[in-house]
Amino acid sequence: MYSKEEIVKSVPQTGFVGQPKGLFTLFFTEFWERFSYYGMRAILLFYMYYSLKDGGLGLDRTQANIIMSIYGSLIYMSGIIGGWIADRITGTRKAIFYGGILIMIGHILLALPLGASALYLSMFFIIIGTGLLKPNVSSVVGDLYAPTDARRDSGFSIFYMGINLGGFTAPLLVGLFQKNWGFHAGFGVAAVGMFVGLVVYLMSQKNLGLAGSVAPNPLSDAEKKTTARNFIIGSFVILALGALAYMTGNASVENFSLLITFLGVMIPIVFITYMYRSPKTNADEKSRLLAYIPLFICAVMFWAIAEQSSTILATFIDTRTDLNLWGFEIPAAWFQSFNPLFIITMAPIFALLWTKLGDTGPSTPRKFAYSLFFAGASFLIMIASIVLTPEGDLVNPLWVVLSIFLLVIGELLLSPVGLSATTKLAPAAFAGQTMALWFLASAAAQAINAQLVRVYELVSETTYFGVLGGLSIVIGLIILFISPIITKAMRGIK
Repeated sequence: MYSKEEIVKSVPQTGFVGQPKGLFTLFFTEFWERFSYYGMRAILLFYMYYSLKDGGLGLDRTQANIIMSIYGSLIYMSGIIGGWIADRITGTRKAIFYGGILIMIGHILLALPLGASALYLSMFFIIIGTGLLKPNVSSVVGDLYAPTDARRDSGFSIFYMGINLGGFTAPLLVGLFQKNWGFHAGFGVAAVGMFVGLVVYLMSQKNLGLAGSVAPNPLSDAEKKTTARNFIIGSFVILALGALAYMTGNASVENFSLLITFLGVMIPIVFITYMYRSPKTNADEKSRLLAYIPLFICAVMFWAIAEQSSTILATFIDTRTDLNLWGFEIPAAWFQSFNPLFIITMAPIFALLWTKLGDTGPSTPRKFAYSLFFAGASFLIMIASIVLTPEGDLVNPLWVVLSIFLLVIGELLLSPVGLSATTKLAPAAFAGQTMALWFLASAAAQAINAQLVRVYELVSETTYFGVLGGLSIVIGLIILFISPIITKAMRGIK
């Protein structure tokens, strides 16, 4: 195992817009991985609930929204497995490569006209592959910098811009292919994107030096035997429970969503407790983990709103928004590009702002609190769009664009800052797993959303958007009030 100092020294510290050269490799690897993921996600909901004659699977719309929420939650939950494998077995770099291969297989399955069976099988591959790739890419970004390097936050902002460049271009291209040649053609574009990402990663790994090359906390021989035994037992239990649910008629999407919601809430609690009680976690690291809890809750609230862009908001755009522009029918998938477009244009501004402010800028807890204010405002704008639109008319799409814009400001206050804070607050023995914990905030949010999408059909739209938007603002106020306490518990980490 290498020390952090040895890893940083092995990485060329200049060569990519004033950042370590390895950021180039990770920037473009993540660009193509996100291209494939967001391209697929932009049309997946519509593929599920569009009728068979329109090239879809003909599922009930509410059920399709539940499946999307479960899918999103499981993708982020799988980061636990990916982080653990990287920490204990492969190291982060190998985990990234294997994950990319599995994701590509999943997209290829969607590109083939094999119906619902291919849909669920592809979800399995993409869930496991993303768990291996996504948290570990972010973890390697953190390894490129010394803990006190002032470029860290701006580096994560640049990395985050790469994610969103992929997220911006993918819905436009995939949506265009889907509109003209069908859903499977669109999914095929996503598969090609992941292939290109793997090629870029393999050809430029040397830029990473020693970062991610070895597992920081490898399994001992005794632990390998115990792990293998537990894996076999766990797999058997899962298969047995699945068979039991099927035989008793309880194997429904709705019941499965309840299980996912329970796991989405409980797994982070168990995870934080395990790391806190571990003898490998010292006193300063324990304090930082406690400080991380309110930040995590804040992130869950934010992503509960933000992740509805692929479920409730996507449905609203498809069914309640005027998509006719000068006689041209805008593909609903194209609206998925507004979020990354705004991030691309504003991320450099935020990166420069944090660099210029340095130690005088707002603390991490305060940035998180501000992010919730903007998230709440984005849903309150949706209320205005409904109230100010004459009954029976379709909503002007500019309302939706404004809502997305406000949400993006919140995202730039929370997401890149949260990635950076997680790498700094992580206990040394749980670096990859703590990054997986950050993505569990999205998992928990989407697990909760699996129930909220059912509520959406039972209450008025103004009530739905109003309650969630108001709750976000209230939690933001609480985080703002206790931010000095959180900052103190972070033990020198700003």
